[in-house]
Amino acid sequence: MIYRLIVFVFLLTFFLSCSHQKSSTAKEKGDTITLKYAENLTMVRFSNYTLVDLKNPWKQGKSLHRYIVLHNRHTVPSASLPQGTIIKQPISRSVVFGTAHASLLLMLKAHAQIAGVCDLKYMLLPNIHNQVKVGKIIDCGDGMMPNVEKIVEMGADALLVSPFENSGGYGALDKLGIPLIECADYMETSPLGRAEWMKFYGLLFCREKEADSLFQEVETAYLKSKKEVNQITYCPSVLTERRTGTTWYVPGGRSTIAIMLKDAGAKYPFSDTSASGSIPMAFENVLEKAGESDVWIFKYNDKNDITRNELLAEYGGYRTLKAFKTQNIWACNASYKPYFEETPFRPDYLLKDFIILLHPSKDKQQLRYFKQVK
Repeated sequence: MIYRLIVFVFLLTFFLSCSHQKSSTAKEKGDTITLKYAENLTMVRFSNYTLVDLKNPWKQGKSLHRYIVLHNRHTVPSASLPQGTIIKQPISRSVVFGTAHASLLLMLKAHAQIAGVCDLKYMLLPNIHNQVKVGKIIDCGDGMMPNVEKIVEMGADALLVSPFENSGGYGALDKLGIPLIECADYMETSPLGRAEWMKFYGLLFCREKEADSLFQEVETAYLKSKKEVNQITYCPSVLTERRTGTTWYVPGGRSTIAIMLKDAGAKYPFSDTSASGSIPMAFENVLEKAGESDVWIFKYNDKNDITRNELLAEYGGYRTLKAFKTQNIWACNASYKPYFEETPFRPDYLLKDFIILLHPSKDKQQLRYFKQVK
């Protein structure tokens, strides 16, 4: 009888101990990775994985995607993990759908982890083009209709795609079973907020140190330029972009461009709007609200630099703009200027350009992207 009692007490102690261990494991507290500017991204590090949550920028309070980034790619996922898309770190054979993210991976020294790209013709990245020529990177075709067979054949382990509001998913890509990394950084509401997403990409590719170092460099340079503007009293008003078809898409008041123009010491006519993306407008509405802007800036892609005569040939209404009359038009020709490759994650470069072209005392020879339209 005493023997049975001893065995019972031993077994009870054993099961209680196991139960406590399981409870402790289930309640493991992670360490939140500090993000100073990004609003739509949170990362929490646990012992074996990092939990990454992307907020839906179009639906307040909703989630866009959750990722479980396993620190050891040989770890077998267990039922105890949270629900989400499993990513085994590091991503080694990615397909990149955007020039900005391909450029960032080059900055982070992760070029060997790019196995394929889409929309190669829009990438002003000599390194990528050279790797495609020698067969080290596969051209997967148009980003809207990618070559799924090539993506499967190359053994891709992640696809870096750009989500859009009401897109309805990614078609055939959704059925491949390959993790989709939804690169929603462009919907952040501050330049440094978008740039800070490089820490997420650094995590995925095991380039965290490089990402932290690069972001610190970007942040320091950006804040330094912003501080210098405080000493300048001149505050010009700025109109951006140009008419596309019958519509003029202006950056919303909470977009990174609107924030950057403010940081550059400019007045932005549409700063009172709440959109973080672009707002479609008729020319008449643009003229009414921004026709008297001191400066007009836009970007385009053409073999030759655009002229004022060509702008008029495109749309005669431009002549009513104050900046057109005063010839204060500045444009970036993205066919040879790496605007789309650099500025998403190097907003310090673009802020410096804005400050130089907006303020008369600055040396225009130092401009990185923009030239005055002749």
